[in-house]
Amino acid sequence: MSDKRPLTVLCIASYEKGQEFMRECKRLGCRVLVVTMEKLRDADWPRESVDEFFYLPEEFKLEDLTRGVSYLARTREIDRVVPLDDFDVETAAALREHLRIQGMGDTTARYFRDKLAMRVKARDHGVLVPEFIHALNHERIHEFTTRVAPPWVLKPRSEASAVGIKKVETAEGLWPLLEELGDRQSFYLIEQFIPGDIFHVDSIVSQGEPIFTAVSKYGKPPMEVAHGGGVFMTRTIPRQSTDAQALEPLNHELLRTFGIARGVTHTEFIKGGDGRFYFLETAARVGGANIAEVVEAARGVNLWREWARIEVAGEHGQYELPPVRDDYAGIVISLARQEWPDTSAFDDPEIVFRLRKRHHVGLLVASHDPARVDQLLNSYARRLLEEFSATLPAPDKATS
Repeated sequence: MSDKRPLTVLCIASYEKGQEFMRECKRLGCRVLVVTMEKLRDADWPRESVDEFFYLPEEFKLEDLTRGVSYLARTREIDRVVPLDDFDVETAAALREHLRIQGMGDTTARYFRDKLAMRVKARDHGVLVPEFIHALNHERIHEFTTRVAPPWVLKPRSEASAVGIKKVETAEGLWPLLEELGDRQSFYLIEQFIPGDIFHVDSIVSQGEPIFTAVSKYGKPPMEVAHGGGVFMTRTIPRQSTDAQALEPLNHELLRTFGIARGVTHTEFIKGGDGRFYFLETAARVGGANIAEVVEAARGVNLWREWARIEVAGEHGQYELPPVRDDYAGIVISLARQEWPDTSAFDDPEIVFRLRKRHHVGLLVASHDPARVDQLLNSYARRLLEEFSATLPAPDKATS
C-alpha cells in the first residue's frame, strides 16, 4: 500500500454479499467504494466500512457502467476492481482492461465464467470432462446425440449455479428446446449427464498457486435441489480421504491451467460410476449457500477476509495464510413455509450458525469428528423436510 494515500478498492456487487470482504478492506486501511443495484440500496451492507455507494438500474449496459466508473476515476484513483458475485467477474475484468488496473483480464475471466470456454480449456490440457458440444452447428449436434448416449444437460454458458439448466432424455426432446432458444442457441452447450456424487474444492490462490484448499461433498446435487426441491447439504471431508487426496492435485492442476494469479475459487467435480473425477465448473469467487461459513467453521479460514487481504497485497505484496485447523463442518438449508422459521428446538452444542433469511431455514454444525457432522446433518435434513420445507419452481435467473 502506498505511503502517500490509502488503496482504493472498487467492489462490484450485483447481489447482497461480500460484507466481510468490505470490512477487512477497511480494517486494512483501504478506501472502499461499492457499486451495486438500486434495488439493494437498503440492503444489509456494512456501511461503517464503505466510503461511498453507487447504484445501478436493473438493466444496465457495460458501456454505461464503464463510462460511469471512468467518471469516478477522474477524482478517485482506483487501485483494485473486485467482483463479489459470479455475474460480476466479466464486468470487473472489462473495467480492469479499460482502466488498465492490475488483476484478472478478459481472457482469464472467460475461463471462470463461460462454461464452454472452461470445458474446452480443461479438455485441451488433459483434464477429464463430460462429453460436450457447443449448441451451434446442427450437424455436429446431431453427431453428438448419435454418439453420446442420453440423458444430456442443456446449459447456459454464463449463468450461475443450476439456473437455466435442463435435463434432456431424448434427441426428440432436445431439438424443440434448441428451436425455442432461437438466436440464443450459441450461448448454450449440451453436455453428457453423468450421475454421481458432486464435490467442491474451495481454494485460496496466491502468486498463481493454491495455498489453501477445503474439499467438500454435496448431499443431493445442487441441480436436483434447484429443480426438484428438498434440502441443500454440503460438508467438508477429511483431507486424508481417498477423494480429497485425488481432488486436491486435480484442482491445483486446473487452476494453474486457467491462469488465475490470486484470489479465491470455487470448483466442482463429479465422481462418476467409473470412479473417476470429471471437472464440472469453476468460479473466481467465494462459493454461495454459506459455503464460506462452512469452511471457516471447519478450517478457521474466512475466505472473504483472506480474499481481501490478497487483493490488497496485490501483485508485489506479501500474503501469509492464517493458522489452519483440521476440524469438520457442514450445513443444511431449505426453503421454508414459515416467513421466519423457529429453530430453537435444534439445540445440539455443535450448532455454530443459524441462517437468518426470510422463508429459509438453515443450520451449520462443526465438530472434531466427521461422523458426528454427518449424523447431525442427516438427522436435521429429515426434520427440515418434515417441519419447514417448501418448494418453488426453479428460477429462470439467479436470485442471490
